[in-house]
Amino acid sequence: MSSVSTRPPLRRFVLDPPSLCTLAGLAATTVGIFCALRGVYAAAMLALLWAVVFDWTDGMIARRMRARTAEQRSFGAQLDSLVDVVAFSVAPAVLLLSVGEFSAWFLPGAFAVLAVGVVRLSYFNVFGLLEGATYRGLTLDSDVLVLAALFVIQPLVARSGFAIAVYVVLMALLALNLAPVEMPKVGGRWYVAVVAYASALSVVFALQLR
Repeated sequence: MSSVSTRPPLRRFVLDPPSLCTLAGLAATTVGIFCALRGVYAAAMLALLWAVVFDWTDGMIARRMRARTAEQRSFGAQLDSLVDVVAFSVAPAVLLLSVGEFSAWFLPGAFAVLAVGVVRLSYFNVFGLLEGATYRGLTLDSDVLVLAALFVIQPLVARSGFAIAVYVVLMALLALNLAPVEMPKVGGRWYVAVVAYASALSVVFALQLR
């Protein structure tokens, strides 16, 4: 009983600015999954693009907050990892099933998306970055950035052909996620580039929704 009473209140962690940003990304992901289930792919990709932006932003906020406690940093890291599973594994798996009209043929692909996501994040949670600055394999959020570019042409392609294209591209991305290649952790100008990319494609998807 005493050990419970000495624990810090949950709101201290939830109201931590980086965690609020992470939860904003989860909100965007929820919208993306909802739209994917309804077959409104332009809205789904718009939402998932901004989930990526929020994922990049929470880390930048955290690095600039010197007064955060070790507990807040640990909580934020766990929260970020769990939200990444939803945003960059669950959402793409749902997207694949939806474009495949929930055919059983797309179930193995959806499982592969989920499996690679949880395996990669589990590995990262245990071992972290190589020398504190390098990822091994393509990051999961990069998958969404590539898929977004593919979905720009979705209205111009027959549904069956587009579903196969999404399947093939996702499987290729999964192979890169697990590939033993080193990718530097990027920020700064790359963050600006990601925001610009998300903004530009958001305009395209918004026009498709008109």
